[in-house]
Amino acid sequence: MTAQSILLVDDDENLRWVVQTQLEDAGYSVKTAGSAEEALTIVGNQPPALVLTDLRMPGLSGIELLRQLRESHPDLPVVIVTAFGTIQNAVEAVKSGAYDYLTKPIDFEELNLLVRRALEHSRLVEEVRTLRTNLDRKYGFESIIGQSETLLTVLDMASRAAQTNSTILIRAETGTGKELLARAIHQNSPRKERAFVTINCGAIPRDLLESELFGHVKGSFTGAVSHQQGKVELASGGTLFLDEIGELPMEVQAKLLRLIQQGEIEKVGAAAVSRVDVRIIAATHRNLQAMIEDAAFREDLYYRLAVIPLELPPLRERAEDIPELVQSFFLKSKEKVGRPDLILPGRLIPFFQSYRWPGNIRELENIVERIVVLSRGNTITEEDLPEMIRKARPAAAAVSLDLPAQGLSLDSVEKELIVKALEMSNWNQTHAARYLDISRKTLIYRMEKHGIRRKGSDAGPAERS
Repeated sequence: MTAQSILLVDDDENLRWVVQTQLEDAGYSVKTAGSAEEALTIVGNQPPALVLTDLRMPGLSGIELLRQLRESHPDLPVVIVTAFGTIQNAVEAVKSGAYDYLTKPIDFEELNLLVRRALEHSRLVEEVRTLRTNLDRKYGFESIIGQSETLLTVLDMASRAAQTNSTILIRAETGTGKELLARAIHQNSPRKERAFVTINCGAIPRDLLESELFGHVKGSFTGAVSHQQGKVELASGGTLFLDEIGELPMEVQAKLLRLIQQGEIEKVGAAAVSRVDVRIIAATHRNLQAMIEDAAFREDLYYRLAVIPLELPPLRERAEDIPELVQSFFLKSKEKVGRPDLILPGRLIPFFQSYRWPGNIRELENIVERIVVLSRGNTITEEDLPEMIRKARPAAAAVSLDLPAQGLSLDSVEKELIVKALEMSNWNQTHAARYLDISRKTLIYRMEKHGIRRKGSDAGPAERS
C-alpha cells in the first residue's frame, strides 16, 4: 500500500526535519519546502494528499499559500501551524479554507490525530466525487450538495451499499432529499438499467395501498375491471423506493415482510403467489422504534428493512454546506425565471446559515426561487429576503476581545470558550455546538483535544448529551 503524501512547508529547517521524521515514522511520505513559493511549484508538479504549512514565512505567508491552493486545488486539505497564538490568525485561516490549525510547540500526538482526520475527510470527498461523476444528473443528485463530514459519511456508506442487494432504510426529516439519495443508490447499483419505482405510502388511501403495491386481479373488488400490476411487479429487476414507510398499515406490513423474506407477492384477489426480484429502499421521518413499542410497526419488518441504515442529516446540522446550496439554487432559479444578470452578494449568506430551515433543502430551494422572482433590482438586498431570514442572527457574530500585550495561549482561550459554551448549554453538546457555530462532531473533537469533561462525570467527552 502506497504511503500517503504530505507536503511540509516551513522556513525553519530544524523544525522541518523534526516534523518530517515524526510523520515518516507514522508511515507517511513527506516532502518539504522552505517557502510558500517552493511549495506551489511542488504542488503544481505532483499534488500531495495534505499540506502542513507554517503561518509566518518570508515572502508569501501561509495564509496567502492557502488562498492560492484553494483556487488551484480546492479539495486539497491544508493545516496551518502557527507560533503566534492569536484568535485573529486562527479565524482568518479557517475562513480562508484551512481544514484546521496547530499551535507551536507542536504536540505530535495531536498532529498525528489531526493528519489522520484531514486525510480521512479528503478520502471521503474523493469517493463522493467519484460517486457523483457516475450518476445520471437528470435525477437531481446534484441537489445533494456539500462537503460537511456528516453528509460525506452518509454518501460514502451509500456508495458502498449501492453495489449490493441489501435493503436500505433512510431516516431523515422531510425535505432533506431522501428520494434523491435513493435514486443515486439505484443509479450506482447493478440494477441501474432496470426500473426505479417510487411510492409514497402516506399519500395513498389505506384501502387502495395494498392493490397499489401488489396489484389485483379482475373482479377482486368493486372497480377492479381488469388485471393490474402493482408497483412491486413494475420494479421487478430494479429498485422499489417506499417513501414514508411508517405510514404502512399493519396488514400490508405483513405482506411486505413476505416479499423481503421470500421474494413472493400475492395480488389482491389472486389464488396463487407470484415471484419477483426487487431491491427495497425505504425511507421515513418517523421514529420506527418508538412505533414498535406502540405496536404500530412490526419489529421483524423493521430489522429486515434496516440492514443498511442511513441517517441523512437535517440542513441545520450542515450550516457549512449552505453557501454552496444557495449558490446552486440561485443559478438554477436565475435560469428558470430568466434573470441572468441578477447578483446575490456574499454578505447575505450568513443570514441563510443562521436560519433553522425546518423544511430543510426543499424549503431553501423554494425560498431562493422566491427571492429571485420577487427581488426588485439587479442586486439582491437584505430587504429582498423573507422576514424570517432577515430576523435570523448572522452566525458569525463579532466578538470584542481585549488582548493582553504579553500574549496568550490560543489553546487556553479555545478551551475556555468551549467550557463556557457547554456550561451555558447545561452540557448539551448539540446546543453548545450551535452556539459556537460548529458541528457537533467538531465540538467533540475539540473536547477530546483539550480533555474537557463535565465535573463529576465518568463519561468521556464524546458522551451524548
